[in-house]
Formats: sequence, structure tokens, C-alpha cells
Amino acid sequence: MGVVEAVEPSPSPCRSPITGRCGGIGVGVGVSIGMPPSSSLSSLQSRASARLELEASAEDMLDGGSSGGERRTPLVDLFCETCSKPWLIGWWDQFKRMLNRELSHLSEMSRSGNQVSEYISTTFLDKQNEVEIPSPTLPDAEKPMCRISGVKKLTHSSSLTNSTLPRFGVKTEHEESLAKELDDLNKWGLNIFHVAEFSNNRPLSCIMYAIFQERDLFKTFQIPMDTFVTYVMTLEDHYHANVAYHNSLHAADVTQSTHVLLSTPALDAVFTDLEILAALFAAAIHDVDHPGVSNQFLINTNSELALMYNDESVLENHHLAVGFKLLHEENCDIFQSLSKRQRQSLRKLVIDMVLATDMSKHMSLLADLKTMVETKKVTSSGVLMLDHYTDRIQVLRNMVHCADLSNPTKPLAVYRQWTERIMEEFFRQGDKERERGMEISPMCDKHTASVEKSQVGFIDYIVHPLWETWGDLVHPDAQDMLDTLEDNRDWYQSTIPQSPSPPCDDPRNALEACTDKFQFELTLEDGGDGGDKGDQVGEEEEEEEEGGQSDKPSQNHLDHREVCCYREEEEEEEEEEEKSKRLKSEGEEGAKEEEKMEEGEEEEEAGAQEGRAGKHGRRRLQVQSVVVEEDEGHSEGHSEGHSEGHSEGHSEGHSEGSPVGPPEEGEVVVEEELSSSSPADDT
Repeated sequence: MGVVEAVEPSPSPCRSPITGRCGGIGVGVGVSIGMPPSSSLSSLQSRASARLELEASAEDMLDGGSSGGERRTPLVDLFCETCSKPWLIGWWDQFKRMLNRELSHLSEMSRSGNQVSEYISTTFLDKQNEVEIPSPTLPDAEKPMCRISGVKKLTHSSSLTNSTLPRFGVKTEHEESLAKELDDLNKWGLNIFHVAEFSNNRPLSCIMYAIFQERDLFKTFQIPMDTFVTYVMTLEDHYHANVAYHNSLHAADVTQSTHVLLSTPALDAVFTDLEILAALFAAAIHDVDHPGVSNQFLINTNSELALMYNDESVLENHHLAVGFKLLHEENCDIFQSLSKRQRQSLRKLVIDMVLATDMSKHMSLLADLKTMVETKKVTSSGVLMLDHYTDRIQVLRNMVHCADLSNPTKPLAVYRQWTERIMEEFFRQGDKERERGMEISPMCDKHTASVEKSQVGFIDYIVHPLWETWGDLVHPDAQDMLDTLEDNRDWYQSTIPQSPSPPCDDPRNALEACTDKFQFELTLEDGGDGGDKGDQVGEEEEEEEEGGQSDKPSQNHLDHREVCCYREEEEEEEEEEEKSKRLKSEGEEGAKEEEKMEEGEEEEEAGAQEGRAGKHGRRRLQVQSVVVEEDEGHSEGHSEGHSEGHSEGHSEGHSEGSPVGPPEEGEVVVEEELSSSSPADDT
């Protein structure tokens, strides 16, 4: 292993008030950055030292030993020179705060949004629900804990020999169709459902056999083909066919996705053959004997597996135990030709990768991947430089994790099938929880869960940040996957059912809905054509009002009722005062003169408003109310004066529109003269 030249870290002044968030990143290789004494960082330093020792021993095991001067200080030992805090903490704290803020907002939007938020928090953020664990019953307490449950005695080797093996490792009557599907073995988006259909429901066995042949791993590690087929068929039989999602189809899909990711140009020749073998094996066994329920369900029900693994990555530990246990079955040891050292190294690699598929570890994996992106080094040809075990295993962990969360990056038809399957599995768990009287887990209640919203939230908060960071690491190799991911997200967003409009029986709901609509229309500035269109709209509304085609109030009535309410009240008060004055006056002539004077002032004010509207070239709304007087003695004089003023001031507003009949008692007449008024003028 070559010596990596040390690089002095650049200064990192803290520009942010957030504790531990540095404005820059000091990156050093082979450099131990000094740090003043601090009790809060002593534990970090001790963990860094311990981690360095573990890395050294791991590298000695994998690489045959190396000098201490060639090893690099782990990333956790990189500190800001100004604030003496690890630079990663600042980014991580900021990201967590942002995510918590977004999830809180999502939970407040709707009931289904709250379910999506709870699902993401409990599944991917390592936040477990606090529940009362029931006491174990006597039969459970007496079960032996030393054996691995789920391992079945199966025989597949009696009729298998190297000379009689089928072309793709499985017997099928659709060999040509299967061959056509497997032409896409090295491509992203292989339809694994078609592979299962043409391989006699043996997708995992078929995919593993094809990949090992493609990569020539049979020859590299001297794996007997009949032993390999026996093992993968036994492994596939330990996946539950009655589990909707976590079955051998999913295992085959993750294995093929891992195979494609290993071949990305940015990782060309980065990994050893043993690491490639370990990654494919880990992907194949990562969900074996999955019961179709979550870790939290097993913990809450006090299951034997939860007790055996102390509630820590329960299923992931079980998958590893079953996967390695099956190697001890008859003619199943596919690693029989590996040396003891190789077997130990492979086992360590596989354990690291499968444990990383625990979704509660998602955020820490994302943080590690983000760190690697910020500090990555590439060769002149664009290939990543991963010279040490810690770097390579970190990429491999995230690679299998990305493959495990790759459904939204596949073609929409394939993605939708996976979505239907995972939701079916969730709903089955919800039914079990309902039968037991337990609290139903987020997204597991078939009566309230929103499939479309769950997928949009899943992509926005989990899948897209992960794949975007992976895309930065291997740029530009993952761009097509990111494009497909965004297209699929948009499709699910478009299928979210729209909330129905509130019924118009309630005047408040009708008023709010119509007011929002009207405000939107008012924001559109009218040009030449736009003004003509607006005139047509106004004429149509007036004609509809005249013809009485609808029993409901016109749109403009609803739009402006709230705006004009206060004006109506003022006008009514003024009319009442005028009425009392007229009654007290000595004759009808004085009242008429007063009314004409007031109406003349209103006409002047309306004319001034018209001038202003014409000057600004915008739309103006004129609202006028008509009050029918009950006093017969006054009505003759008042109607005569009012008809003159109304006809003079009202004729201009309807010069382009159709005539309007006499208003009924208490009716509010809304007139709209279209020029191009601004929202400010309307208000």
C-alpha cells in the first residue's frame, strides 16, 4: 500500500453561532490536529483513539500489515482550529434540526401527514416507541435460546451435478424468455418480476448464478457450481413466500442492484474480489427468514428474537445468523476453498453491511457518506481513491443501503409494484396489532394511511437525500437514477387526492372559497387582450344575474360581500339620518335639493375614481347598495331624485354591458368596470 502524502488543514473560522458548526472544513490526512483541553471532547478523543486501533488491526488483517506511518487519522479526529469542535457535528446538527422541522410541519398538515412523519421518525431516526413490554409467558421463557430459529432441513443436492446444471442454475420451461430478461443483468432497472416469472419463481437463485458467472467468481474462489446452487436454493427457500415484500424477490432485486452499483465507473477497480464477493453475499442474505413485521413489533410483542438479540437490530442479526448457519448444511459451504483469514475477513465485511440495512441507522450512514463526499479524493481518471479498509467498508455499507432503498429510482411500473407490496405488508402488520389490542404502527392502518403521501414523504426525507449524496460521491454516474427518482416523486405527488371543496351551504365556506379565487384573479395584470376578456367575463356575469339562471348568488356578490359590508352599513346609517332630516324639514323640495347635492358629490367622487383607474390602466370595482324606503310619503320624492342620480351614475358602468333590471329589496348590486386595476386599488 502506497504512502498517502499529508495535507495541512486549512483554517476553519466559525461563522455560525451554532455550537460546533465551523465555517470551513479542515481536512488532513496523516495529521493529528491539536485540540485544547475540554471535558466535553475527551470522550470523542478516546473513541477516536480506540477506533484508530481497531482500524489498524483490521487493515493488518486485510492488507497483510502496514506501517503505522501509512495509516490516516480517522475523520472523527478532525477538529476546527478555531472552536475545537469536530466539524462533522455542525453539519449533522443542522441537518437534524432541518429534518425535525420539516417532519413537524408535515405532521401538522393532516392526519395522513402525521402518519408519514411518525413512520419516518420511528423507522429511520432510531427513535423507538416507549411501550410496556408484556411479561414472557412460561412456554416462551422455557424455549432454548442457544439455537437459531427458522433454519429448516432441506435437500437440493441429490439431483444436482456440474454436468446436469441448467443454463441459469434453475429448471425452467421459459429459458429463452429468461435469457432475454437477463440481457439487462448489468443495467439499472432490470424487471425482477419478469425474471421470477420465467425462472419458476426462483429469482434469487437465478440472479446469483448469473452474477457469479458474469464476474467469474466461481473460478476466482473455486466455488463448486453444484454446491453454489444447493446453497442459494436453500437460502431462497428460507425466504417466506407468503410475505408480500421482504421475500426472495426483494433479495434478488437488492443483489442485482448491488451488482450494478459495484460496476459504476467511479468505483472501477476500487474493491478487491473478496470485497465484491462479500457485498453480493450480504445482499443475498440481508432479509432471509423475514417474518413480515418490523423490529419494533418484535420488541413490543416480547418475541424470542427480540430477547435473543437484546432489542438491538433484531431482524438484521437474525438474517446474519441464518445466512451463515445455512453454510453448515450438507453441500452448502460455498466458501470451502477460502483460507481461514479470508473467511474471517469476509464474515466481518458481511456483518458490517447487513447490520447497515437496519433503517434506524439510516441517519448515521447518511452522515458518514456526506463526510466522505466532502473529503473525497479522486484520481486523474475520476476514480475514487479508497486506500484503507475503513473507507472501503463505509462505501460498501452505503452501497447496500442504497440498493435496499432503490425502489423509487427504478422505472415507474416496477416501483409501483414494490409500493403495493410494501403497503400490503404494512397493513398485515396493522391487522395483527389491531387483533392484539396494540397501538397500530405508523402507515400500518389500512383505514387511514395515504399511500401517495407516504411515498412522497419517503422520497423527500429519506430516499432523495441518500441518493443525492451517493450521486455526489460517484458523480456523474448516478444522474439517470436521480432523474428517475424525481420523475417518480412528481407522479405520486400528482396522484394525491385533492381535498373536496367545502359545501356552499355554509356562507362562510362559500365566501372563503370564492374570495381566494377572486384574489388570485385580481393579481393578473390585464393587457390589451386581457382587458377585453375581462369585459366579456363581466358582461357574462351581468347577463347571468339578469336571466336568473342560478339560484345561488353570483360570484361577484360572494367575492365582494365581505368587502362591501362595512360600506353598506355606513350608507344605511347615512340614509336613516337623511330620512329623519327630511321628516323634520318643512317641505319636500329642501329634501330633494339635499339629496341631489349628495348624489352630485357621489357622482363627482365616482368620476374621480374612474379617472384614477384610467390613469393607472387597471381594474376598478364599484359597489352600490339600494335601500327601499318604507315611508310612502317620502318614497315618491326619494325615488325621483334617486332615479336621476342612479341613471346618470350607473349608465356609464353598463355602457358596454347588457342592461340590468330593477334590483329587489335588500339586493346588493355589484358592478365591475374592466380597465386593469391593481390589487392595491381594489383593496
